[in-house]
Amino acid sequence: MSAQPAAVKVLFIAGTGRSGTTILSSILGQVPGCFSAGELRYTWERGLLEDHRCGCGRPFSRCPIWTGVMAEAFRDRQLPNARSLSARLERRLRTRRMPLTVLRRMTGRAAVEPHGDDDDIRRLYQGLSSHPGVKVVVDSSKLPSYGMLVSSLPGVEVSVVHVVRDPRATAFSWRRAKVTYDRDDHAASMPRLQSWRSACIWIAGNLLTDLWWPRSSTDRVLVRYEDLVREPAATIARVLDLAGVELPPDLVRNRSVNLSPTHSVAGNPNRHLAGVVNLHPDDEWQRDMRPAERLLVTVLTLPGLRRFGYRVSTRSKELTGS
Repeated sequence: MSAQPAAVKVLFIAGTGRSGTTILSSILGQVPGCFSAGELRYTWERGLLEDHRCGCGRPFSRCPIWTGVMAEAFRDRQLPNARSLSARLERRLRTRRMPLTVLRRMTGRAAVEPHGDDDDIRRLYQGLSSHPGVKVVVDSSKLPSYGMLVSSLPGVEVSVVHVVRDPRATAFSWRRAKVTYDRDDHAASMPRLQSWRSACIWIAGNLLTDLWWPRSSTDRVLVRYEDLVREPAATIARVLDLAGVELPPDLVRNRSVNLSPTHSVAGNPNRHLAGVVNLHPDDEWQRDMRPAERLLVTVLTLPGLRRFGYRVSTRSKELTGS
């Protein structure tokens, strides 16, 4: 009998937007054996269909890495219809389906119902894992329901890196305009969210992640953005330990990292950063966020503030130090 292929090891970065997930993914992509793939749930839409720029700067269709990965993933059959697969995946992951997903999990059933598209999604991860030198695929898709889907794929072993950031900082960041740099004309920009909406996304996404991957799990680690920028070497070492990979001694120098381009398929615009990047708290929100807006976000995210080690007070230091 032929040997079964080795399981694909995936580091799934879970959480919500504007929490530092992209910069963490880019840093992990500098580690030998780790492939920073970006937000893989968007591969079909933003890669195959819309041909956005890869993290290396080339359009997806002209990136030699992704060309090779897709050829390997679908070497024995045609590529799936990207438009149809993307639309179905979006429907499966809609927020309004979350209560049903939670109910399925609580009653002992699979949190995400199996679907005919799952084999194509599995092939994507298998193709990445088959690329020379890749031991761990870093997927920064964030969405907990998608993380559950990936965890259910046969032959895929998922470890979860749950990244959180003070919700008032994320709300302030969501109000900023950010060009995506995914197209040559630089016309596209990321959506801007009202503070109440970003707060609701923060509380739902982080509490669901905490529910589905409890802190007692051996295949999960919690990372606060504030700890990442304050003690990057120690924080990244904890993440790599989850994947069974050692931290290269020269990866982090004080609070600086030297980034080479990755091949992330989608994500925050800072996935295009290269060269020496200095990590800093980015605490402008503490000075410039309107008091009423800050209070609104605090009230809406109250159940998660203490749970993840943040002060309820908006006047003193944002971290409890726990």
